[in-house]
Amino acid sequence: MSRRKLTAEEVELWRKVAKQAERLHPELPQTVHPVTLPKPKPTKTPKPRFEAFEVGQNAQGKPARNALKPSVGESLKAGPVQMDTKAFGRMKRGKIKPEGKLDLHGMRVDTAHPALIRFVLTAQASGKRLVLVVTGKGKDRDEPGPIPTPRGVLRNQVPQWLALPPLAQAVLQVAPAHISHGGDGAYYVYLRRSR
Repeated sequence: MSRRKLTAEEVELWRKVAKQAERLHPELPQTVHPVTLPKPKPTKTPKPRFEAFEVGQNAQGKPARNALKPSVGESLKAGPVQMDTKAFGRMKRGKIKPEGKLDLHGMRVDTAHPALIRFVLTAQASGKRLVLVVTGKGKDRDEPGPIPTPRGVLRNQVPQWLALPPLAQAVLQVAPAHISHGGDGAYYVYLRRSR
């Protein structure tokens, strides 16, 4: 509906009424004609457009893998080779026979650590180069909770013990054993020559 314009008579009548009326706020300046605001223009509502939809288009990509600490075997494989590369390759394939073997099955941490120190240092003193340390794979545990527990206490502790004094000066290389010598439940320990 459009507004009609006022006639001259209606404007004159309005002025007479305005002269007789008292101002609500006399301190404000008086304007002759009230300011009329421009008529608001109606905004056009956009017509809804339906675009092609594919199932899963808003789905996120594959979830990122957990950045868990790598297993002991993976970290040993990723470590640098300190010994002769040909001998290392033969050792990894199980072609070199270990000169000594220490079986830590069934031992507790407090008895396994001194036994490992004694075995490695006496093997080095007797001139042996490659020894096998059998830790076992460890028991599967179903412990509830958000923190994963590593499998096998000795399996995780032995490589750390071999990297700390007094064994660090005797050990040149530690690697997971070949399947014929125990696989994931054993480690090859390649010793330095005693001086």
